[in-house]
Amino acid sequence: MRHTLPIAPQFYVTAPQSCPYLDGRRERKLFTALQGEQAEKLNDALSKQGFRRSQNVLYRPSCADCAACLSARIRVSDFEPTKGLRRTGNRNSHITREARSPWATEEQYALFRQYLDHRHADGGMADMDVFEFAAMIEETPVRSRVIEYRDSEDGNRLTAVCLTDVLDDGLSLVYSFFRPDLPRQSLGTYVILDHVDIARDRGLPYVYLGYWVPGSAKMGYKARFPSLEVYSGGKWQDLNDPAAFSNTTHPLSVDPIAQQVAQITLPDLRGKAEADAEG
Repeated sequence: MRHTLPIAPQFYVTAPQSCPYLDGRRERKLFTALQGEQAEKLNDALSKQGFRRSQNVLYRPSCADCAACLSARIRVSDFEPTKGLRRTGNRNSHITREARSPWATEEQYALFRQYLDHRHADGGMADMDVFEFAAMIEETPVRSRVIEYRDSEDGNRLTAVCLTDVLDDGLSLVYSFFRPDLPRQSLGTYVILDHVDIARDRGLPYVYLGYWVPGSAKMGYKARFPSLEVYSGGKWQDLNDPAAFSNTTHPLSVDPIAQQVAQITLPDLRGKAEADAEG
């Protein structure tokens, strides 16, 4: 009987470029393609190891002399909102939610442009056109949803949007954007709180928030959420004291790329027929 070995994912590293979070730092990313019928398995497995999805790519920061970017997730079962978070929920009690298939609309893009122009006009996505936006939303090989939030007191106006992946152990907020002219409503925080509710209703244990970067004002808000874990040193750890996670590391404390790849735990990516044949 002929046996064929499964093709393992190939990992690559981007060229160094300016870090968007910490001044004077250089970033690079370790990444692999996300494709084929086993894409969901790979996304589930690597998300648990600090990777994030962008369209058909899974990536994780792999900088030469810095390990500041830490994947963060909320542990849903232990989550108890603070008074401030409860106030945010109450201020947005008139916001309604609808989950849709990952399909881009002109209404979403208009809100996206408004958000970028006010919040990230000098960021890497500032020049994204409608076609690139559609690709960000629609080019997904895994189970994704677009969660739309509308204002029932303002003619059902689109107020916030979140592209969300459904993992086997939680929800992953791939990208969110919202009306920047309503700062008192803390819409970004509200979207996270609502995803905790969705995960709890579905019996999913985690909500993945992307990267928390100690020392970065852009990412500091994530540390305000209770029951937060960060992926550091190859394991998930409670973020009890944010100050304990320094954004300064010694160059020799970062493992070489080959060693980082060797430490990644991959799922069994064989198809059912292959597994049955070898079994």
